[in-house]
Amino acid sequence: MNRKLISLTFDDGPADTTTGQVLDVLGRYGIPASFFLIGDNITDSRIPVIERALSLGCRIENHSKTHSDMTKLSRDEIISEIEYTTDLITSVTGRKPEFFRPPYIYYNDLMFEAIDLVFICGLGCEDWEADATAEHRAQKTIANAEDGALILLHDFEGNHKTVEALDTVIPSLLDKGYEFVTADELFRRKSIDLSKQRGILFNSTSQARI
Repeated sequence: MNRKLISLTFDDGPADTTTGQVLDVLGRYGIPASFFLIGDNITDSRIPVIERALSLGCRIENHSKTHSDMTKLSRDEIISEIEYTTDLITSVTGRKPEFFRPPYIYYNDLMFEAIDLVFICGLGCEDWEADATAEHRAQKTIANAEDGALILLHDFEGNHKTVEALDTVIPSLLDKGYEFVTADELFRRKSIDLSKQRGILFNSTSQARI
């Protein structure tokens, strides 16, 4: 019997405290996630946080160097944003990222041409909005859940309501029969060949925008 699969993904880290708090929750439930890092946030003092994520089975992916609107950048600037972050991630993890989440989910044809990574978005819960309560974040995430979904969350500094929401989201989805996996495992177990996914932005393994 095929299990329902879902992937938690977190943007904008690593952060000094919030990323560690997210990892505390993931560790308590014994589940992995994927973290999309901003290159400028990868500092020597935060490398232990990344290493802890790896020890919990998490994956580290690319969210650009500066979190700029990359649709306004030249080809060379786009490549620089990606290569800087990819090189840093590879030096820390020993593994090149497979996925890229565009800042603000702004993207264009030039970005698809210049970036040799799979573009993914995800099903969000407005958790970048300070007014969104932990209950709202939890209930919208649970409502968005489906087999093959990529859940878009944020671990930027001070985003504690998302940390709080996880203690509702994770047990609820476990009770509904979901298995939590990293983004790369989600695509692998859904038999999607990542080498053939240029020019597509995925919200889930069954939903994509061209």
